[in-house]
Amino acid sequence: MQRICVIGGSRYFGKLLVTRLRAAGHRVTVINRGSSPPPPGVEHLVADRDDEAALTAALGSRTFDVVVDQVCYTPVQAAIAVRAFGGRTRRYVLTSTIEVYDPATAGLPAVPPGTPVPEETVDPATWLVRTDLPWHDAAYLEAHYAEGKRQAEAVFAQQHGFGFASVRSAHVLGGGAQEFTGRLAHYVGHIARGTRILVHAEALPTVFIHYEELADLLLWAATGTDATGPVNACSDGPLDVRGLGAVIAARTGREAVYRSVAAGEPASPFSFDRHYAMSNARAKALGFRFSRTTDWLPGAVTEALDASDAHA
Repeated sequence: MQRICVIGGSRYFGKLLVTRLRAAGHRVTVINRGSSPPPPGVEHLVADRDDEAALTAALGSRTFDVVVDQVCYTPVQAAIAVRAFGGRTRRYVLTSTIEVYDPATAGLPAVPPGTPVPEETVDPATWLVRTDLPWHDAAYLEAHYAEGKRQAEAVFAQQHGFGFASVRSAHVLGGGAQEFTGRLAHYVGHIARGTRILVHAEALPTVFIHYEELADLLLWAATGTDATGPVNACSDGPLDVRGLGAVIAARTGREAVYRSVAAGEPASPFSFDRHYAMSNARAKALGFRFSRTTDWLPGAVTEALDASDAHA
Protein backbone atom coordinates (compact mmCIF):
# COMPACT_ATOMS: atom_id res chain seq x y z
CA MET A 1 0.00 0.00 0.00
CA GLN A 2 1.26 3.47 -0.93
CA ARG A 3 0.07 6.94 -0.03
CA ILE A 4 -0.99 8.61 -3.27
CA CYS A 5 -2.09 12.21 -3.75
CA VAL A 6 -4.05 13.10 -6.90
CA ILE A 7 -4.38 16.78 -7.81
CA GLY A 8 -7.60 17.11 -9.79
CA GLY A 9 -9.04 13.67 -10.42
CA SER A 10 -12.66 14.81 -10.52
CA ARG A 11 -13.56 13.79 -14.08
CA TYR A 12 -12.88 11.43 -16.96
CA PHE A 13 -9.67 9.39 -16.77
CA GLY A 14 -8.57 11.22 -13.61
CA LYS A 15 -11.70 10.09 -11.81
CA LEU A 16 -11.15 6.55 -13.05
CA LEU A 17 -7.52 6.69 -11.88
CA VAL A 18 -8.65 7.57 -8.36
CA THR A 19 -11.08 4.63 -8.36
CA ARG A 20 -8.41 2.20 -9.58
CA LEU A 21 -5.82 3.43 -7.10
CA ARG A 22 -8.30 2.86 -4.28
CA ALA A 23 -9.26 -0.57 -5.64
CA ALA A 24 -5.58 -1.51 -5.72
CA GLY A 25 -5.42 -0.90 -1.97
CA HIS A 26 -3.62 2.44 -1.90
CA ARG A 27 -4.42 5.28 0.49
CA VAL A 28 -5.64 8.05 -1.78
CA THR A 29 -5.96 11.78 -1.15
CA VAL A 30 -7.62 14.03 -3.75
CA ILE A 31 -6.98 17.77 -3.89
CA ASN A 32 -9.38 19.98 -5.85
CA ARG A 33 -11.42 23.12 -5.41
CA GLY A 34 -14.38 21.22 -4.01
CA SER A 35 -16.56 21.06 -7.11
CA SER A 36 -16.71 17.27 -7.06
CA PRO A 37 -16.20 14.98 -4.06
CA PRO A 38 -14.11 11.81 -4.53
CA PRO A 39 -15.55 8.30 -4.09
CA PRO A 40 -15.97 6.79 -0.59
CA GLY A 41 -12.75 5.86 1.16
CA VAL A 42 -10.76 8.68 -0.48
CA GLU A 43 -9.55 11.65 1.56
CA HIS A 44 -10.64 14.99 0.13
CA LEU A 45 -8.68 18.21 0.59
CA VAL A 46 -10.30 21.37 -0.75
CA ALA A 47 -7.79 23.93 -2.01
CA ASP A 48 -6.98 26.00 -5.10
CA ARG A 49 -3.66 24.71 -6.37
CA ASP A 50 -2.87 28.23 -7.63
CA ASP A 51 -2.99 29.57 -4.06
CA GLU A 52 0.28 28.41 -2.52
CA ALA A 53 -0.60 29.41 1.03
CA ALA A 54 -3.98 27.67 0.87
CA LEU A 55 -2.46 24.56 -0.70
CA THR A 56 0.26 24.33 1.93
CA ALA A 57 -2.26 24.85 4.72
CA ALA A 58 -4.54 22.12 3.33
CA LEU A 59 -1.63 19.67 3.13
CA GLY A 60 -0.71 20.24 6.77
CA SER A 61 1.86 17.67 7.84
CA ARG A 62 0.87 15.05 5.24
CA THR A 63 3.47 13.22 3.20
CA PHE A 64 2.99 10.96 0.20
CA ASP A 65 4.82 8.26 -1.70
CA VAL A 66 3.58 9.64 -5.02
CA VAL A 67 1.75 12.72 -6.30
CA VAL A 68 -0.17 12.50 -9.59
CA ASP A 69 -0.89 15.95 -11.00
CA GLN A 70 -3.78 16.04 -13.46
CA VAL A 71 -4.27 19.78 -13.74
CA CYS A 72 -0.91 21.54 -14.08
CA TYR A 73 -0.79 23.75 -17.18
CA THR A 74 1.87 26.39 -16.53
CA PRO A 75 5.37 26.79 -15.11
CA VAL A 76 3.90 29.02 -12.40
CA GLN A 77 1.63 26.21 -11.21
CA ALA A 78 4.55 23.78 -11.42
CA ALA A 79 6.77 26.06 -9.34
CA ILE A 80 4.09 26.28 -6.63
CA ALA A 81 3.81 22.48 -6.60
CA VAL A 82 7.58 22.05 -6.34
CA ARG A 83 7.65 24.26 -3.25
CA ALA A 84 4.48 22.78 -1.71
CA PHE A 85 5.48 19.13 -2.20
CA GLY A 86 9.21 19.43 -1.69
CA GLY A 87 10.03 17.12 1.23
CA ARG A 88 6.52 15.60 1.10
CA THR A 89 6.89 13.04 -1.69
CA ARG A 90 9.51 10.85 -3.30
CA ARG A 91 7.86 10.80 -6.75
CA TYR A 92 5.78 13.20 -8.86
CA VAL A 93 3.87 12.21 -12.00
CA LEU A 94 2.51 14.92 -14.30
CA THR A 95 -0.19 14.27 -16.88
CA SER A 96 1.12 15.99 -20.01
CA THR A 97 0.13 15.93 -23.66
CA ILE A 98 1.05 15.11 -27.25
CA GLU A 99 0.75 18.86 -27.88
CA VAL A 100 4.29 19.34 -26.56
CA TYR A 101 5.49 17.95 -29.91
CA ASP A 102 3.44 20.30 -32.07
CA PRO A 103 5.95 21.66 -34.62
CA ALA A 104 3.72 24.67 -35.11
CA THR A 105 4.38 25.86 -31.54
CA ALA A 106 7.65 24.27 -30.46
CA GLY A 107 9.99 25.28 -33.27
CA LEU A 108 11.00 21.65 -33.65
CA PRO A 109 12.64 20.26 -36.77
CA ALA A 110 10.26 18.69 -39.27
CA VAL A 111 9.77 14.95 -38.86
CA PRO A 112 9.19 12.80 -41.95
CA PRO A 113 5.59 11.51 -42.11
CA GLY A 114 5.33 8.04 -40.68
CA THR A 115 8.15 8.57 -38.16
CA PRO A 116 6.83 8.32 -34.59
CA VAL A 117 8.29 11.05 -32.38
CA PRO A 118 10.31 9.85 -29.35
CA GLU A 119 10.42 11.55 -25.95
CA GLU A 120 13.88 13.06 -26.38
CA THR A 121 12.55 15.33 -29.14
CA VAL A 122 11.38 17.65 -26.34
CA ASP A 123 13.73 17.39 -23.36
CA PRO A 124 12.26 19.12 -20.28
CA ALA A 125 15.63 19.00 -18.53
CA THR A 126 16.94 21.61 -20.96
CA TRP A 127 13.77 23.51 -21.91
CA LEU A 128 13.73 27.24 -21.13
CA VAL A 129 11.34 28.32 -18.37
CA ARG A 130 9.67 31.76 -18.41
CA THR A 131 7.53 32.30 -15.34
CA ASP A 132 7.34 36.03 -16.13
CA LEU A 133 4.97 35.49 -19.07
CA PRO A 134 1.23 36.22 -18.53
CA TRP A 135 0.29 32.64 -17.59
CA HIS A 136 -2.54 33.87 -15.35
CA ASP A 137 -4.34 35.35 -18.37
CA ALA A 138 -6.88 32.79 -19.62
CA ALA A 139 -6.66 33.90 -23.25
CA TYR A 140 -2.86 33.77 -23.23
CA LEU A 141 -2.88 30.32 -21.64
CA GLU A 142 -5.36 28.98 -24.19
CA ALA A 143 -3.22 30.28 -27.04
CA HIS A 144 -0.03 28.87 -25.47
CA TYR A 145 -1.34 25.62 -24.03
CA ALA A 146 1.44 23.46 -25.51
CA GLU A 147 4.21 25.80 -24.34
CA GLY A 148 2.65 25.96 -20.89
CA LYS A 149 2.85 22.18 -20.66
CA ARG A 150 6.45 22.13 -21.95
CA GLN A 151 7.53 24.68 -19.39
CA ALA A 152 5.59 22.97 -16.57
CA GLU A 153 7.45 19.75 -17.35
CA ALA A 154 10.71 21.69 -17.37
CA VAL A 155 10.13 23.16 -13.91
CA PHE A 156 9.62 19.69 -12.44
CA ALA A 157 12.45 18.09 -14.42
CA GLN A 158 14.95 20.75 -13.35
CA GLN A 159 14.26 20.45 -9.61
CA HIS A 160 16.01 17.90 -7.38
CA GLY A 161 13.55 17.34 -4.54
CA PHE A 162 11.82 14.23 -5.91
CA GLY A 163 11.79 11.85 -8.85
CA PHE A 164 9.72 13.20 -11.73
CA ALA A 165 7.93 11.58 -14.67
CA SER A 166 5.60 13.13 -17.23
CA VAL A 167 3.01 11.07 -19.09
CA ARG A 168 2.49 12.63 -22.52
CA SER A 169 -0.98 11.51 -23.51
CA ALA A 170 -2.23 11.02 -27.04
CA HIS A 171 -5.72 12.21 -27.97
CA VAL A 172 -8.07 10.60 -25.45
CA LEU A 173 -11.31 8.98 -26.60
CA GLY A 174 -13.99 6.75 -25.08
CA GLY A 175 -16.48 6.96 -22.27
CA GLY A 176 -19.45 8.41 -24.15
CA ALA A 177 -20.77 11.49 -22.36
CA GLN A 178 -17.72 11.51 -20.06
CA GLU A 179 -15.54 12.56 -23.00
CA PHE A 180 -15.72 16.25 -22.23
CA THR A 181 -13.79 17.47 -25.31
CA GLY A 182 -16.70 16.43 -27.56
CA ARG A 183 -14.36 15.62 -30.43
CA LEU A 184 -15.54 12.10 -31.09
CA ALA A 185 -19.14 13.27 -30.69
CA HIS A 186 -18.39 15.92 -33.34
CA TYR A 187 -17.58 13.23 -35.90
CA VAL A 188 -20.34 10.88 -34.83
CA GLY A 189 -22.90 13.67 -35.15
CA HIS A 190 -21.74 14.82 -38.58
CA ILE A 191 -21.56 11.32 -40.03
CA ALA A 192 -24.88 10.24 -38.53
CA ARG A 193 -26.55 13.34 -40.03
CA GLY A 194 -24.70 13.13 -43.34
CA THR A 195 -23.27 16.65 -42.98
CA ARG A 196 -19.85 17.56 -44.33
CA ILE A 197 -16.67 17.37 -42.33
CA LEU A 198 -13.79 19.73 -43.09
CA VAL A 199 -10.50 17.84 -43.49
CA HIS A 200 -7.13 18.68 -44.95
CA ALA A 201 -6.55 17.41 -48.45
CA GLU A 202 -3.42 15.62 -47.21
CA ALA A 203 -4.35 14.89 -43.61
CA LEU A 204 -1.60 13.08 -41.71
CA PRO A 205 -2.02 10.36 -39.07
CA THR A 206 -2.09 10.97 -35.35
CA VAL A 207 -2.29 8.72 -32.29
CA PHE A 208 -5.05 8.00 -29.78
CA ILE A 209 -5.54 6.33 -26.43
CA HIS A 210 -8.66 5.02 -24.69
CA TYR A 211 -9.43 6.79 -21.42
CA GLU A 212 -9.32 3.52 -19.49
CA GLU A 213 -5.91 2.67 -20.94
CA LEU A 214 -4.62 6.10 -19.96
CA ALA A 215 -5.89 5.59 -16.40
CA ASP A 216 -4.07 2.24 -16.35
CA LEU A 217 -0.87 3.83 -17.59
CA LEU A 218 -1.04 6.59 -14.98
CA LEU A 219 -1.59 3.93 -12.31
CA TRP A 220 1.48 2.12 -13.63
CA ALA A 221 3.52 5.34 -13.75
CA ALA A 222 2.59 6.08 -10.15
CA THR A 223 3.02 2.64 -8.61
CA GLY A 224 4.51 0.22 -11.14
CA THR A 225 7.77 1.86 -12.17
CA ASP A 226 10.42 4.22 -10.82
CA ALA A 227 11.36 5.45 -14.29
CA THR A 228 11.76 9.20 -14.60
CA GLY A 229 11.48 11.61 -17.49
CA PRO A 230 8.83 11.81 -20.22
CA VAL A 231 6.84 8.74 -21.27
CA ASN A 232 4.61 8.79 -24.35
CA ALA A 233 1.16 7.23 -23.92
CA CYS A 234 -0.59 6.09 -27.08
CA SER A 235 -2.25 2.94 -28.32
CA ASP A 236 -0.63 1.06 -31.19
CA GLY A 237 -1.67 2.04 -34.70
CA PRO A 238 -1.74 5.69 -35.87
CA LEU A 239 -4.90 6.71 -37.67
CA ASP A 240 -5.71 9.63 -39.94
CA VAL A 241 -8.99 11.50 -39.90
CA ARG A 242 -10.46 9.50 -42.78
CA GLY A 243 -9.59 6.25 -41.04
CA LEU A 244 -11.39 7.53 -37.95
CA GLY A 245 -14.36 8.46 -40.11
CA ALA A 246 -14.42 5.00 -41.68
CA VAL A 247 -14.79 3.33 -38.27
CA ILE A 248 -17.64 5.70 -37.37
CA ALA A 249 -19.31 5.19 -40.75
CA ALA A 250 -19.24 1.43 -40.26
CA ARG A 251 -20.93 1.82 -36.84
CA THR A 252 -23.57 4.30 -38.00
CA GLY A 253 -24.33 2.74 -41.36
CA ARG A 254 -23.86 6.15 -42.96
CA GLU A 255 -21.18 7.34 -45.33
CA ALA A 256 -18.76 10.03 -44.16
CA VAL A 257 -18.96 13.17 -46.30
CA TYR A 258 -15.84 15.33 -46.47
CA ARG A 259 -14.87 18.71 -47.86
CA SER A 260 -11.16 19.21 -48.39
CA VAL A 261 -9.32 22.32 -47.27
CA ALA A 262 -5.75 23.33 -48.00
CA ALA A 263 -2.85 23.00 -45.58
CA GLY A 264 -2.88 25.78 -43.02
CA GLU A 265 -6.66 26.27 -43.16
CA PRO A 266 -8.91 25.40 -40.21
CA ALA A 267 -10.35 21.89 -40.22
CA SER A 268 -12.18 19.47 -37.95
CA PRO A 269 -10.46 18.00 -34.87
CA PHE A 270 -7.84 15.31 -35.59
CA SER A 271 -7.30 16.55 -39.15
CA PHE A 272 -3.64 17.54 -39.12
CA ASP A 273 -1.63 19.10 -41.91
CA ARG A 274 1.58 18.37 -39.99
CA HIS A 275 3.10 15.27 -38.43
CA TYR A 276 1.48 14.38 -35.12
CA ALA A 277 2.33 10.81 -34.09
CA MET A 278 4.29 9.73 -31.00
CA SER A 279 6.39 6.63 -30.40
CA ASN A 280 5.35 4.48 -27.44
CA ALA A 281 8.56 2.41 -27.53
CA ARG A 282 9.88 3.73 -24.21
CA ALA A 283 6.80 2.75 -22.23
CA LYS A 284 6.87 -0.69 -23.84
CA ALA A 285 10.55 -1.12 -22.98
CA LEU A 286 9.71 -0.23 -19.37
CA GLY A 287 7.04 -2.93 -19.27
CA PHE A 288 3.71 -1.35 -20.21
CA ARG A 289 1.60 -3.12 -22.83
CA PHE A 290 -0.66 -1.11 -25.13
CA SER A 291 -3.80 -2.09 -26.98
CA ARG A 292 -4.42 -1.35 -30.66
CA THR A 293 -6.53 1.69 -31.51
CA THR A 294 -8.67 -0.30 -33.91
CA ASP A 295 -9.50 -2.80 -31.15
CA TRP A 296 -11.23 -0.30 -28.85
CA LEU A 297 -12.32 2.49 -31.23
CA PRO A 298 -15.53 0.78 -32.47
CA GLY A 299 -16.71 0.41 -28.89
CA ALA A 300 -15.89 4.06 -28.17
CA VAL A 301 -17.96 5.07 -31.20
CA THR A 302 -20.88 3.00 -29.93
CA GLU A 303 -20.62 4.75 -26.54
CA ALA A 304 -20.70 8.12 -28.30
CA LEU A 305 -23.75 7.06 -30.33
CA ASP A 306 -25.53 5.89 -27.19
CA ALA A 307 -24.73 9.18 -25.45
CA SER A 308 -26.06 11.19 -28.41
CA ASP A 309 -29.29 9.12 -28.42
CA ALA A 310 -29.71 9.70 -24.69
CA HIS A 311 -29.53 13.47 -25.22
CA ALA A 312 -31.62 13.56 -28.39
